[in-house]
Amino acid sequence: LPSMQTSGSKSCRCPSFKLREVASMYFTMIAVFLVILVVALQGSAPHGSDFPYKVPLDSQGLLELSWNVSYPEQDVHFQLLIRDLQFGLLFGMSDRGEFENADLAVLWSDGHNSYFGDAWSDNKGQLHMDSQQDYQLLGARRAPEGLYLLFRRAFSTCDPKDYLIEDGTVHLIYGILEKPVHSLQAINISAIQRGLQRVQLLKPNITIPELPRDMKTMEITAPDVVIPSQETTYWCYMAELPDKFPKHHIIMYEPVITAGNEALVHHMEVFQCAAEFDSFPRYNGPCDSKMKPDRLNYCRHVLAAWAMGAQAFYYPEEAGLAFGGSGSSRYLRLEIHYHNPLVFEGRHDSSGIRLYYTASLRQYDAGIMELGLVYTPVMAIPPGEDAFILTGYCTDKCTQLALPTAGIHIFASQLHTHLAGRKVVTVLSRDGRERQVVNADSHYSPHFQEIRMLKEVVAVFPGDELITTCTYNTEDRSRATVGGFGILEEMCVNYVHYYPQTELELCKSAVDPGYLHRYFNLVNRFNDEEVCMCPQVSVPEQFFSVPWNTFNRDVLKSLYTFAPISVHCNKSSAVRFPVRRASQP
Repeated sequence: LPSMQTSGSKSCRCPSFKLREVASMYFTMIAVFLVILVVALQGSAPHGSDFPYKVPLDSQGLLELSWNVSYPEQDVHFQLLIRDLQFGLLFGMSDRGEFENADLAVLWSDGHNSYFGDAWSDNKGQLHMDSQQDYQLLGARRAPEGLYLLFRRAFSTCDPKDYLIEDGTVHLIYGILEKPVHSLQAINISAIQRGLQRVQLLKPNITIPELPRDMKTMEITAPDVVIPSQETTYWCYMAELPDKFPKHHIIMYEPVITAGNEALVHHMEVFQCAAEFDSFPRYNGPCDSKMKPDRLNYCRHVLAAWAMGAQAFYYPEEAGLAFGGSGSSRYLRLEIHYHNPLVFEGRHDSSGIRLYYTASLRQYDAGIMELGLVYTPVMAIPPGEDAFILTGYCTDKCTQLALPTAGIHIFASQLHTHLAGRKVVTVLSRDGRERQVVNADSHYSPHFQEIRMLKEVVAVFPGDELITTCTYNTEDRSRATVGGFGILEEMCVNYVHYYPQTELELCKSAVDPGYLHRYFNLVNRFNDEEVCMCPQVSVPEQFFSVPWNTFNRDVLKSLYTFAPISVHCNKSSAVRFPVRRASQP
């Protein structure tokens, strides 16, 4: 198959031909290639084992994407199953799922011939053929279930119009062509059926540990839910462990999805409830219902989390997540996010998560530690910001006091913000120098949160620092966004999964409240509008009354960058290790 770039795509050599000179030849040969290939390979479906990762792109299940990752070759091979091919489709990637400034592979037909090419869209959504063809068509296979399209794409190219495939969330976009088109430029992306799907494309290459013979399974599933006929629903279901259930180790878990609902079950989490309560009420209904008992809010300890496109989660062979036994609640809360954009009615679902556990306890209990910012309104984001940065510190003083001499080993991570979050990164710092990225997501979405196994286990020793930075966008907001638990408030958290478990459960920070008080004083001094600092006025109300001119924005940024911080170095009992205040690194 001819290509517009030389074979060594990783060396980023640019093509020697002008697009205009080769386009006609290229697409004529592609058209012939597709016809020959589809006829020759009719009835032979690709092997599923060649593409271990799979996700439905649309809610009807008409488009199904499978892929594999080659780290030696630095590329991704895609297999796209099109169940009802009409006149073509668009598939690609963009920063946050937009169809503007997108990197696309396009298959289209004029009614006689089919064409495939690498394209890009400008900031108005107009499609253009790329002068460098980095989506490389490898084959097309007709099978009873539809047409399989196989193509590859390097992680990184020298093409400025191409999307850089990197660790973290990738926003995949698709569009279905329902009418013939005579040229790429004739495709009007605003008039086609289109959508997006979020995945983690670059899965870690993890060796699956051997599972014990005495392993048992437990399914935490919501019984016969009628999925509400609305786009977004969070469904809560309470489950119980057997009475006097002894301590076990969870060593693996995987999703259980009701057949036919693969495109509707977006993500799921299992939470263990607080042991301080002897009982929790039964509940099976929407999480935001007024009928939901308030006590369910005390079920916050994550046991398992799955998101669309994720595979089974395995604990390292040295460790397992403890549940059951004394000091552990019998009560679990399953939370399912249903994404139903076509508003299907009457769909029944009994999805959930299957836990694999063993009574043969492993060498270490795994632990979960919260890093980032304390849930407090003293950390705030002004309105109208496109990339406002807040940083939380797990300080050297805290790790020096709380971690064992041999250190801990982080093997997985779940990043978390609310709706304004755009990027999250945690780095390990030692002796004042950044040594390693623990986890990073430059295209983070609050609508796609999963526990991700790390490519490399990160060792953290006493005296190390773990620094978590979140970037927010508040361009659509008219007043300040403060930190807190509400969905319109913000968080900056990394739940790291590690072993061996220690007493340290929370290692976070916030700006010193006294210095924030000085900030409000400064705002009063240099602005005509007075910010009320009466004792009865809350910090959020003070932030809401700030006139957000350039001066007030810049001073707040400086405050968060240079002011002393209040350190929270907490045990699971909420008792703090004796660390109070520190200077920022």
